[in-house]
Order: sequence, then structure tokens, then C-alpha cells
Amino acid sequence: MGEKKIIAVFGATGAQGGGLVRAICNDSNSEFTARAISRDVNSNKAKELAALGAEVVEGDLSDEASVYKALEGAYGAYFVTFFWSHFSPEQEKAEIELYANAAKKAGIQHAIWSTLEDTRKLIPLSDDRMPTLMEKYKVPHFDGKGESDHFFTDAGVPTTFLHASFYWDNFIYFGAGPKRGEDKKLALTLPIGDAKMAGIAAEDIGKCAYGIFKAGKEMIGKRIGIAGEHLTGIEMAEALTKALGEPVVYNKIPASVYRSFGFPGADDLGNMFQFYDEFEQELNTLRNVSQSKQLNPALQNLDEWLAINANKIPLE
Repeated sequence: MGEKKIIAVFGATGAQGGGLVRAICNDSNSEFTARAISRDVNSNKAKELAALGAEVVEGDLSDEASVYKALEGAYGAYFVTFFWSHFSPEQEKAEIELYANAAKKAGIQHAIWSTLEDTRKLIPLSDDRMPTLMEKYKVPHFDGKGESDHFFTDAGVPTTFLHASFYWDNFIYFGAGPKRGEDKKLALTLPIGDAKMAGIAAEDIGKCAYGIFKAGKEMIGKRIGIAGEHLTGIEMAEALTKALGEPVVYNKIPASVYRSFGFPGADDLGNMFQFYDEFEQELNTLRNVSQSKQLNPALQNLDEWLAINANKIPLE
């Protein structure tokens, strides 16, 4: 085999990027090698990736020169942003424009941009079913990404637009898991009505992205949605019941109630869940489970993910 092609992975110590770096490093026959880009190359997570065989380099979205340098000589690149570190669509859009310009300058031959829908195309600002946030968004952490897709196309960067799903890992790390009520019984509280919501194991996002890179040029220009399973709130509660060994009920609440919970981002997430509820067909048609399985044969459904991870879910 000749010299391996470098895939530069931003967010390499995060959920999506880390999964991709591990997928590349764990494939001894890969035509690719992973370049893990991190703000802190001395962090424990960065050191773990280096131990797997990844090249770990420094890159910080607040330092434009470091982003360009991190892409030098790479064949492909995986771009992801983390809205929840700053809650600013404007900052996110500036970061995405930087990514696109840097990818163009570096001559990246295949970029994957981890995007989401611009929800305003389906529920315009004038539609008062859902409150408008920050004066010009419905779901800010979706809309800023979707609005920025054009940076890649305008720059002429060969790009696959990847749409991920709700992370089941949010049950562990983001406070979305079942909670005990005053009656000591567990309830999964979500404002998704009776809709089936697309969900995925965070690690599988990176594995699916690896499948896209392996598929190559045929994926350029495509919009690929990934999911491990489409499940209702009741079905998720049933899976949790089985995995946790005690009853979990689905507590179906209106999105307006969820928005009132008051934690940072509650209004954004309340609108997101309402979007999942009201536009179930559009979201789930794109997030194709069988295509995700083709990209990542090890794709997990919720039961399989819970078999490994249920004991990590905090039960308050």
C-alpha cells in the first residue's frame, strides 16, 4: 500500500470527531490515517488518540492560522462545531466560514461538514407555533449550521453534508435521561408527542463518517442523514425499563413546558424537540437507518447501546 491519505479531524476529542479518529485508527487496512486536531494536545483524550496511532496537532478556531496549518497536506477533513460552549449562532457561523475558507486554501479533496437543518425553511419566523429566539432563529443550534452550508458550496469545497441525530449519550451526559419523581418512580420527560425521533450512539456518528470517506467521491455533494433507530418516547422508555431493570414511564409534556425549565438552552432544546415532533417525516426520511447501516455495519440500535451503557445513566 502506498502512502496513506490524511483525514484531518476537528473536534477530535469530542463525541463525533473522536469516533471518527478511533474508526480510522482501529482499521489496520485503512487507506487513511487520522490527524486529530485539538485545542489542547496534552489533554488525556488527545494522548489517548495519539496512543492509538493518530497524529495529534494543535488547532483552535480562535486562531485562524492554526486551522490553516492543521489542514496542510490533508486529503480529507471532518468539520464540526460545538454550539453549547458559547450559545452563539453568530460565532458558529464565523467558525464555519473559517473552516470552508481553510479547506479551500488547503485543497481538501473531500470534506464532511456536520450540519443540521435550517428549521426556518419549514417553520418561518412569522409562524408563532414556535417562539422566535434571539430575534432571528427558531432552533439556534440547528439554524446557524444549516444557514452556513453555503460557505462550503460557495468556496467550491467538495463536501458531504452530514446530519446526525439525537445522541442517546445525552441520557448520560446532558441530563436528558430518566429522573425520579416524588413517588420515586423513573420518568423520561420529553416534548416529542407521539412522534418517532431519530437517535444514534455518538460513537456511531464517527463510524458513519468513516464510511462516507471510504465511499469516496460518490458522496460529494450529497446530504446524508444518519440514525441508529427511530423511536417514540414510549419505545425509548420501554427500552430503558428493560435495560435498567425497573419501570420507566414516558412523561409526554408540551414543548412550552420544556422551554420553561430554565436551564441554559432550554428554549432552544424545547423548540428542537417540537421540531422533531411536528416534522417527523421530513427529519426521519433524511435520517435513513438502512443507509447508516451500510456506512457503518456495526451500527447500534438503542437496546444494543443500552446493553453497554445503561449503568452509566445517572438516576436522580
